[in-house]
Amino acid sequence: RAAGPTPVCPRQGPGPAAERPDPSRLRPHVVLAQENTQIRDLQQENRELWVSLEEHQDALELIMSKYRKQMLQLLEGRKREDAEPVLKVHQANSGEIESQIDRICEMGEVMRKAVQVDDEQFFKVQEKLAQLELENKELRELLSISKESFEVGREDLPD
Repeated sequence: RAAGPTPVCPRQGPGPAAERPDPSRLRPHVVLAQENTQIRDLQQENRELWVSLEEHQDALELIMSKYRKQMLQLLEGRKREDAEPVLKVHQANSGEIESQIDRICEMGEVMRKAVQVDDEQFFKVQEKLAQLELENKELRELLSISKESFEVGREDLPD
């Protein structure tokens, strides 16, 4: 009869212990989550810096365009006949440059959105992988405990 309670005790013992998370198992997941957060923050900062750079370039192009127009107007005031063809060419080029800048900005926005979607998908896959690895480890430990309990139960049985 003493053999009867022995199998019950190992089942009760591992039960609460299996429910409590082992801090050593949580550390890699926590570190991975912190690194993912840091990576996201750096990527967001990188995107913001790129947007800022593009805005500065656009502003510089606008300033230079206005400067060129003023210079052409000065030339026009001095030599109206000589400056008029240059002004027309400049106006045509200016309009073309502005439309190209608009198209580049639109393409940049599309690329930013694509990168963001790609990054989000990558992080989802990484998180799912980490979660599955953790579950796999826990299931292997439970299986190991179950095998040990089964072997202890067989040793207690009379031949």
